[in-house]
Amino acid sequence: MIIRSCASSPAASLLRITRRRPQPAAGERCEMCAEPLGTDHSHVVNLDSRALMCACRPCYLLFSDQRAHLRYRAVPDRYLQFGGLTLDDRTWDELQIPVGLAFLFRNSLQDRTIAFYPGPAGATESELPLDAWGTIVEANPELAVLRPDVEALLVRRTDGPEGSCHLVPIDTCYELVGRLRTLWRGFDGGQEAHQAIDTFFAQVRERSRPATMAGPS
Repeated sequence: MIIRSCASSPAASLLRITRRRPQPAAGERCEMCAEPLGTDHSHVVNLDSRALMCACRPCYLLFSDQRAHLRYRAVPDRYLQFGGLTLDDRTWDELQIPVGLAFLFRNSLQDRTIAFYPGPAGATESELPLDAWGTIVEANPELAVLRPDVEALLVRRTDGPEGSCHLVPIDTCYELVGRLRTLWRGFDGGQEAHQAIDTFFAQVRERSRPATMAGPS
C-alpha cells in the first residue's frame, strides 16, 4: 500500500501557492474583476439596486451597449447644456421640488422618471407626482436624449426667467450630493453649500457642449 504524504497533496500545494502570493496593493479595485483602479476610473450602474460600481476599462466596455438588456449598464461621459429652457417660478412649483436644485433620471425597471434633490441627509427621492415634467419635455423635446439609468438632467432654479439645465452622467450627480451633504445647513443649504453649487456648475459648464450638437442618442 502506498501512503501519500500530506505535503504533496493538492490541498497542501494550493496552501503553499497561497502563502507565496503577494498581498494586493492598496487602493480602489474594480468591483467586477478586482483589478487595481486609478483615481480616474469609470462606473457601471446595477439596474436592480441602482448602486454605482467602480469598473476597470475592460469591464466597463462589456456594458457600454445602451440597447442591450443587461443587469449592469456603463455610465457614459457625456455633458450637454440646454439653453433657453423655461423654468420659471410657476413651472418649478408644478414640479413640487422643495429646493432650487434637483436631478431627474429615467428608471427603466420602474418605467418612470425619478427626481432627487440634495439635503443634509444626502439625496432625497421625491415621492410627489412628476406629471409636470412630462409637460416640460413636451415643450422642450431636446430633453428626450436622456439615456435611462445612467444619465440625469441636473436642473437648477434661478431668479431669472430661465433655469439652468445640463445632461450629466449619473455619477456626477451623486458626487455633487456627497459634496453638499457635509456643507448643507438649514432648509436652503446655506452660503457654503451655495458656493459649492456655483463651483460645481462652473465645472459642468466647462465640460458641456450645446445639446443641439449632441446628435441621436
